Amino acid sequence: MVNQELTQPVLERGPQLSTFVDLLDWRTQQTPDRTLYRFLLDGTPATAEAITYGQFQQRARAIAVLLQDLGCEDQPVLLLYPAGLDYIAAFFGCLYAGAIAVPAYPPRPNRSLDRIEAMVQDAEATVALTDSATLQKLERRLGESAALRSLYCLSTDGLQPELAQQWQPPTIQANTLALLQYTSGSTALPKGVMISHDNLLHNSELISRCFGNTAESRGVSWLPPYHDMGLVGGILQPLYVGAEMTLMPPVAFLQRPLRWLEAISHYRATTSGGPNFAYDLCVQKTTPEQRQTLDLSRWQLAFTGAEPIQRATLAQFAEAFAPCGFRPQAFYPCYGMAETTLLITGDSAHAEPQHLTLKASDLQNNRVTPVAPTDADAARPVVGCGQPAILNQVCIVDPDSHRPCPSNTIGEIWVRQSRSVAQGYWRRDTATQATFHATLATNGAGPFLRTGDLGFFWGDDLYVTGRLKDLIIIRGRNHYPQDIEATAEQAHDALRPGGGAAFSVVEADTEHLVIVHELERTALRNADPEAVMVALRRAIAADHDLQVEAILLLKPNAMPKTSSGKVQRHLCRSMFLAGQFEAVYDWSMATADWEEGEVGDDRGAGDDREVGDDRGVGENGGVALAAAPLAAGLDSPAAIADWMVTWLAQALKVPKASLDIRHPLADHGLDSLAAVELAQALETALGIPLSPTLAYEYPTIEALSVYLASAQDQGLEALPQEDAVDPRELEQLVRELELLSDAEVRNLLSRQNY
Repeated sequence: MVNQELTQPVLERGPQLSTFVDLLDWRTQQTPDRTLYRFLLDGTPATAEAITYGQFQQRARAIAVLLQDLGCEDQPVLLLYPAGLDYIAAFFGCLYAGAIAVPAYPPRPNRSLDRIEAMVQDAEATVALTDSATLQKLERRLGESAALRSLYCLSTDGLQPELAQQWQPPTIQANTLALLQYTSGSTALPKGVMISHDNLLHNSELISRCFGNTAESRGVSWLPPYHDMGLVGGILQPLYVGAEMTLMPPVAFLQRPLRWLEAISHYRATTSGGPNFAYDLCVQKTTPEQRQTLDLSRWQLAFTGAEPIQRATLAQFAEAFAPCGFRPQAFYPCYGMAETTLLITGDSAHAEPQHLTLKASDLQNNRVTPVAPTDADAARPVVGCGQPAILNQVCIVDPDSHRPCPSNTIGEIWVRQSRSVAQGYWRRDTATQATFHATLATNGAGPFLRTGDLGFFWGDDLYVTGRLKDLIIIRGRNHYPQDIEATAEQAHDALRPGGGAAFSVVEADTEHLVIVHELERTALRNADPEAVMVALRRAIAADHDLQVEAILLLKPNAMPKTSSGKVQRHLCRSMFLAGQFEAVYDWSMATADWEEGEVGDDRGAGDDREVGDDRGVGENGGVALAAAPLAAGLDSPAAIADWMVTWLAQALKVPKASLDIRHPLADHGLDSLAAVELAQALETALGIPLSPTLAYEYPTIEALSVYLASAQDQGLEALPQEDAVDPRELEQLVRELELLSDAEVRNLLSRQNY
C-alpha cells in the first residue's frame, strides 16, 4: 500500500505516453503477440476467445477510421454492446479516433427507452456503435422514438482489419476527454462524469500500486464493462500494467457463480474481485464436492467494494474456500466512485480486513463508539475500506457547516482534488460547481469533491456508514425521489399534486420503496382506494421499474412541509417508521391479502400459512414465490393464463380480478426482478427451458400463454440451463442484476439448481 502523491510511475514508460492510445501503441510495439484479453463466451475455458495486443490495436484502429470518416473527433459516441471483445475494441476505437466514448447497455425488448433517450439528449450524441445482432434488434425500436430516430447506428463486428492502415493519429493529449461515465439514476437528470485520459492513467497507477499489480499478474473479471469497476479495474488496469486478463459475461457468473472460481483456478489468477454479494453467492451456490476441484492458492488479492461489505460474508467465504488454498489475508476492501475515476481508498495488502462493532444508539446520532459484539446496544460490524490511496486526500466534513468533523464523529466524505478526480459533469456547470468545487469553511481549503457518502476514520482506515443524499438506491440503481413523486401524482386523479413523498426504508439489509401521498379533498368520500393503490404501483413499475413496498394515503395537508411548501422527505420517513401518520388508506406488501389457493401446492383454503414461509417479500423486495411443478392441466393457453394470473396475484398482492390478461405485465406493477422469477416459475411448472427475458418478448399474459402452449405442443425438451439461454438476451438484464445486494441476489437465485 502506497499512501502518497504520485510523482514517478512504477512502470517504465516514457514521458510522451500521456494517453491510453500512447500506452496501447507502446505495449503493442513491445509485445505484439502477447495475449491481452481472453473472453469466455459462456464463462468456461471451452468457449474462450483470445486477442493479442497487435490484433486488438488493429481492431481499434479500424473502428477509429470509421469514426474519423464520420467526423466524430471530440464528439460523444454511444456504445450499445453486450459484454465482449467487440465492446472493448469499440471503446478503444473511440479513443483512437479522438471521440468521447459513452458506455451504455442495449435496451431490453418491450421496455422503455427513456434512459437511452436521456443519455443521447444530454450527451448530444449523433452516432452509436454496436454489433450486428444488437443492431438488428434496435433498428425498429429506435425508429419509434423521436429522440433516437436521428441516431446513426453502425455495427463494427464486420469491419475489415485492413481498414486500420488508413488510421491517422488524432489530436489528443492528457486532458482530452476519454469517456462520459453516466451514473445510474434519474432518466430526467442523467449526469455524465467527464473522465480524461490523465484521469484514467493516474487512477490506473493508483490501482497498480495499491493492488501490487505487475505484468506478471493474471486477472479474472465478470464485472459489467459499462461501469467504472468493470471498465477501469477489469479492462484498463491489465493493459496499464501489461498483464493478461480473462473476462466473462456478468450473466455467466450470475447463472453459475462457480464459473468465476473455476476461471480463477484454471488460469491461476492472482487478482480478481467484486461486490459483497459475489462472495456470498459463491458460498451458497457451490458444494463441497465442487470446491474440491478448485485451486485458489494463487489468488493474492480479492478486492471487494461497490456496496456495503459484510464481515460475515468475508468470514464465511474464507472458511468455505480455505481447503482450496484461499487465504483471508487476500481480501482487499476498497472504496471509490465514478467521480474519482474509480479508487479512493484501499486496505493494506496482505492484511486481514479491519472491522468495528459500534454502539447503535450513538451511531444514530453520528457518534462513533466501539463496543464488544456481545453488547446489548451493538450494531452490525462495519468493515473498514482501507487508507486513502493519496496521503491526506480524504477528510470527514460536517455537510451543513462545511467544517471538519471532530474525531469519532460521522460526517460527509470529501475527497481533495487530484489527477484522479474527474473534470465534472458534462454540460452541468451548476452541479459541477456544487459537487467538485467544495471548500472548507474554516480556511477555504479545497477544492474538494463531495461524495454524498457518510463515514469516519478510525486510525488510518476509512469506514463508510451510509449516504447523505435523498437518493434512493434499490438493486444497485439510483432513483431520484422527485422523479418518482412526479410519476405518482399523475397516476390517479384522486392524488393531490405536490402532496407526495417517495423514500426508502431498510428491511433485512435491503432498501424498499415507500410512497406517502395526500388525497384530493373531493376524493375522501368517493375514491376507490384499491384503484388508487393499483394505479400508483402500475405507474411506478412502468416508469421506474420498481415495486412499491408500502403506500399510505393521507388527508389533505397531512404531509409535513417546510414554510415554503416543500415536502420534508426525511421527516416523512421518520414518521412512517414511527407509525405517526394517520392514514386514510394504507397498503403494504407484507400485509396485503390475495385470493386463496397457492400456485403449485395442494393446500386447501383452511391453510393459514403466510407468504413469509419461503415466498413473501423478504430480503429483496422481489416476489420470492415457490413454484412447485404442476404436471397436469397446463396444456392449453387458458390453463397457463389462469396459472399466471394466480401466480401474479400472489406475487403482486392484488386480487386476481384486477389482472387483465391483455394488458402489459408492466402495467400490473411487475418489475424486472419479478419478471425473471416469473420465467423461472414457469420453467419449473412446465418442465421446459425458458429465457429469463420471456416476459419482455411476450409482454402480456395472453401472448405469453399462447406461446407457451405452442411450445409444449411442439414437444420441446428441457435442456441444461446454460445451453437453453441466449447470452445476448440475458445481457440485457445486467442493468438490474449487476449490482444487486447480497440479500437480493441470494433471494433471486436461491431456487436455482447448480
